[in-house]
Amino acid sequence: MTILDLFHVFVTAHVITGAVGLVLFWVPVISKKGGEAHKRAGRIFNWSMIATGVSAILMSLCTVYDPMGTHPQLENHAVFGNPALVKAIFGWMMLGLAIMTINLTWYGWLCVTFRRDRVASREWRSMLLQLLTFIAATNCAWQGYLIGQPLMLGMSFIGWATVATNLFYLYRPNVGPNEWLKEHVKGLVGTGISVYTAFFAFGAVRTFPQLALHPVLWAIPLTVGLAIIVYHHRRLSKPMRQVPVNQASGAT
Repeated sequence: MTILDLFHVFVTAHVITGAVGLVLFWVPVISKKGGEAHKRAGRIFNWSMIATGVSAILMSLCTVYDPMGTHPQLENHAVFGNPALVKAIFGWMMLGLAIMTINLTWYGWLCVTFRRDRVASREWRSMLLQLLTFIAATNCAWQGYLIGQPLMLGMSFIGWATVATNLFYLYRPNVGPNEWLKEHVKGLVGTGISVYTAFFAFGAVRTFPQLALHPVLWAIPLTVGLAIIVYHHRRLSKPMRQVPVNQASGAT
């Protein structure tokens, strides 16, 4: 089996699980919170996003190992014909995005599983994911600097912000009664932002490579996702919106 064959296996798994996430993302967003549809779709969404993240890690590592061997269609492309650029964007940056996706998924899942028990949410896998996300984001920034690609630095800031806000919630002395639910929304909507970003940006390289680095493709999922997060955070911040623990149990 060649590196291209192996890469295509990972791509197939990535597309299948990612497609499930692209569709199911909207069910928990628009359905009744804590309802059966919300919980069932949320569980499937979580597992599909973890699987999507793992396959993306494997794809990115294949690309780092052999950039043009995994992307032969780009060999003569005016922009992406550069192996260093392919390695940086579809290798190192995808690796950072994949780890961040798993981090956000797992973090959002723990927030609704343990709710107000933040000590339980500091379990070893969560802490390891914070470290790996920070390392991957820092490496993405360095690789972007080496090739002069500012987009990679922007992705790094998102990774650093993810780690900083996660740790701030997990270790701050006092939090409000609904903070765990706000963090759950942040984590899972953040996952949706990641998967839609990958769909628009990385997916574009196979059909419209010239658009893969266009800032609009990266801005659309981020803008929509942040709007959803802000909307739900404002609702949960209103007086009398405290959610009883037993009412929201198993929200995902």
